[in-house]
Amino acid sequence: MKKFFSFVSAVLLTLSIQAQTVVDVIVNSPDHNTLEAAVIAAGLDGTLSGAGPFTVFAPTDAAFNALPAGTVQALLADIPELTNILTYHVVGASALSSSLSNEQRIVTVQGQKVTVTLNGSNVYINNAKVSVADIVATNGVVHVIDAVILPPTGTVVDVIVNSPNHTTLEAAVLAAGLEGTLSSEGPFTVFAPTDAAFAALPAGTIPALLADIPELTNVLTYHAASAAAFSVGLTNGQRIVTVQGQKITVTIAGTDVYINNAKVSVADIVATNGVVHVIDAVILPPTGTVVDVIVNSPNHATLEAAVLAAGLQGTLSGDGPFTVFAPTDAAFAALPAGIVNALLANVPALTNVLTYHAVGGAAFSAGLTDGQMIMTVQGQDVTVSISNGNVFINDAQVTVADIVATNGVVHVIDAVLLPDLGSVFDIIANSPEHNTLESAINAAGLAATLSGDGPFTVFAPTDAAFSAVPQATLDALLADPNGLLTDVLLHHVVGSVALSSSLMNGQQVPTLFGDNLTVTIAGPTVSIDNAVVTTADILANNGVVHVINAVLVPITLGVENQSSTSFAVYPNPVTESLRINLGTTVKEASYQIVNQLGALVATGNITDSTKNLDVHDLSAGIYIIRVQNAGETASLRFVKN
Repeated sequence: MKKFFSFVSAVLLTLSIQAQTVVDVIVNSPDHNTLEAAVIAAGLDGTLSGAGPFTVFAPTDAAFNALPAGTVQALLADIPELTNILTYHVVGASALSSSLSNEQRIVTVQGQKVTVTLNGSNVYINNAKVSVADIVATNGVVHVIDAVILPPTGTVVDVIVNSPNHTTLEAAVLAAGLEGTLSSEGPFTVFAPTDAAFAALPAGTIPALLADIPELTNVLTYHAASAAAFSVGLTNGQRIVTVQGQKITVTIAGTDVYINNAKVSVADIVATNGVVHVIDAVILPPTGTVVDVIVNSPNHATLEAAVLAAGLQGTLSGDGPFTVFAPTDAAFAALPAGIVNALLANVPALTNVLTYHAVGGAAFSAGLTDGQMIMTVQGQDVTVSISNGNVFINDAQVTVADIVATNGVVHVIDAVLLPDLGSVFDIIANSPEHNTLESAINAAGLAATLSGDGPFTVFAPTDAAFSAVPQATLDALLADPNGLLTDVLLHHVVGSVALSSSLMNGQQVPTLFGDNLTVTIAGPTVSIDNAVVTTADILANNGVVHVINAVLVPITLGVENQSSTSFAVYPNPVTESLRINLGTTVKEASYQIVNQLGALVATGNITDSTKNLDVHDLSAGIYIIRVQNAGETASLRFVKN
């Protein structure tokens, strides 16, 4: 008996499956009552129950409800138009989703074509999303869609001609003789500027274009693509080849879509041979690469020279796309004296700075957001800030935005962007030939100082230079890290930026130790005392490093006091409290503390042979404390961490 009932169940199931035509799928769906009523009203239920095969794109009840009020009732009363729309949702073949391809054009039973768009895992028919795919029926397949797709009533040219907001574009298309081409089979995507967009062009532009048919054609074909590109298939940063031959860039910012710097105000107006998107600006084709934009600018002579010196013109003339933040000549002139010349003489450093101004993508201003971090070609990020409509890249303001190039876009900025180069100590610590110097700086407690604000110039002896120093001398230095070693290291540091271009023969350069270094220039060779500069002008955030081939030893090494009066300060380096020990009778004693620039930062009286000074508020750096006692003065150097 069980076998009998199993047999009957199998037969009934088979009959049920056999009865599931595309019409049955619609009728048995709780979400397709309106479509069911429409199919029956149009008398298509018999046809769609036939042998087929058919593919039905089936709008849900919610899709019909989204149509303007009264539309469904009007269609049910107009059977020819209802049939026209319904048959636009039907294909005379079985098209499973696995057989669909991006930008595929499928002829419907109505006679016109629908366009397939694949975006990630999503499938769209025109601008309607397939929410449920591949409901297989005995005579075809049903795909559920979330919108009613209305058949177009004309070509992309007809859309323009019939629009009250595109009279200028219509006149331009006719003047250029493009109406025949744009009325052909296509498909085409047209980005259609409004009359207001044309009116916003500089005075005289439109008459000039209408009088120059080749240039007019050049501009108009830059607004058209040889494919049906619905908005659902556009992606941020996408580059679309136009009929004119150059590319336009898609930017998606939230729900807004931009073509170059023109906003799409109305999307997806379907035509028989493609689709039209209305835009709020005329997009003019570029005339050169980002390098050409720089070269042809009267305000970017320094940037042009820098790009050429770094040999980047070939790269930046490539396909890209690139975004270049272009500092003006005034921006370069605002850098500290000698920086530009130092960069032009140091190609690796120059390349490092220039590539920090370039991005590997076309970043139009419409896609920039406050707080956005953008990775540069150099590898570090720049930060976008937007305040009161003004756009800043790091601390540089964008003064002219969206200069379109064939391979990207240029934004003019009013300051040079400097990447994080690290401190002078970082330069030394990251160098494979300065391990001994790094260890000495750490032993003397000077790492924090040389990582501070500066500015500093460090003449940095290599490991080979230290190896030439007698071992006994090195041992003596390392045995006295806060005395002799600190003095020797400070003899290599200048409290300002001394670029090689600013050094002069015979110049005396004051060090933080308190004495001078002598500059000797013989042809291309620069020497500091007895050491030759082997690598010059390694820029840091807080100064510059010059590599030298010998250790500089101060002549006055070990001389601390300016008179016979002696005292001691400790600890050195100090963080919170500095203790002064006079070690003698106190008579009208006082102290002064000056920073490395000679500015007085603290003063007071001393009444006992020892005194504790609270120095935690002092900035990290090198200081000199002068103590006067019994009419005599002495000085010592200390380091504040």
